Amino acid sequence: MAQDIPANFVNEAGKTAEQARMLANRLRKRFRHLGKWARRTGAGAFRLYDRDIPEIPLALDWYGSALSGALYKRPYEKDQAAEERWLDAMKAAAAQALGIDPRGIFLKYRERQRGLAQYEKIGGRRFVKDVPEGGLVFRVNLSDYLDTGLFLDRRLMRALVRSDAAGRRVLNLFCYTGSFSVYAAAGGAVSTDSVDLSNTYLEWAGENFALNGFQAKMTRAEDVFRSGPWPGPDTLQTAPHRLIHADALAFLRRAAEARLRWDLIVLDPPAFSNSKKMTADLDLRRDHERLIAQCLALLSPGSKLWFSANARQLKARPAELQATLAADFPGVTVSDLGDKTVDEDFRGRKTPLSLLISN
Repeated sequence: MAQDIPANFVNEAGKTAEQARMLANRLRKRFRHLGKWARRTGAGAFRLYDRDIPEIPLALDWYGSALSGALYKRPYEKDQAAEERWLDAMKAAAAQALGIDPRGIFLKYRERQRGLAQYEKIGGRRFVKDVPEGGLVFRVNLSDYLDTGLFLDRRLMRALVRSDAAGRRVLNLFCYTGSFSVYAAAGGAVSTDSVDLSNTYLEWAGENFALNGFQAKMTRAEDVFRSGPWPGPDTLQTAPHRLIHADALAFLRRAAEARLRWDLIVLDPPAFSNSKKMTADLDLRRDHERLIAQCLALLSPGSKLWFSANARQLKARPAELQATLAADFPGVTVSDLGDKTVDEDFRGRKTPLSLLISN
């Protein structure tokens, strides 16, 4: 006698099938629109879906015949086996809707991350692709990290930095895989210094430089500080693009002591970090004003700081921040970049705070 199938399993299967159908329809519609936009603008990767349907709390990014995405933590507990069945169904629906191999779809679990957890390795498949963006090329890893190596919601800000980089000495703090630095180099920067605490990501940044025809050199922070007021002509000839393994907070202090100066600084820090390798914890909600002030102190006259942050509840209203900074930096101006940094695939979605601060 056949065993009866539990009613709750039947109900779950029916609900999952309906959600799979809804997701497939949504993906087809979004891809018809964004695919045309991407071909026109040269964006090889873009945000395709981000919790558009409340019952389907996924974020899905398109990387040229492959998808990388995450399941946001649900506000309720769900059996792990049932969650895995649900994810398999959503993956199959996405593959069918987009006409891609389901083996090229990578879904992870995303919760609120503390510190550098979002950058930690979670796999070893090394599913790597080189994707075009803005006439450049960037290497992404879709399988092994929560994030792929290229923050798609910073795309237009990268373009703004490139348009402002010609003839400037650029400092990129918390540089991750160096995309801002590569954009600056492509925009004609005299030099770029990319600072990060991870050798893995600095090496990845080096790959991104090489993909775009630039050479970048791994450089010890101590060598940077010993060079004195920077850069001298000898330094520029030997290492116009430097990858510096350092705690960005300590680097800021040491650079000020050495009286180093840059013409353009990119500050795109994590919301929080308590890495054992750092000299102090970083909480952006608490520390953003201090960080910005430290960067302003390293700018040559008439230069710019590009600030971006994803921190929730970050209180950085331009007028109030400008008034606070003006006590130490008379004449400073703070501008909210607003829609200038929101590209087509992120319209109507939560996007990072982006500020341009000039001294």
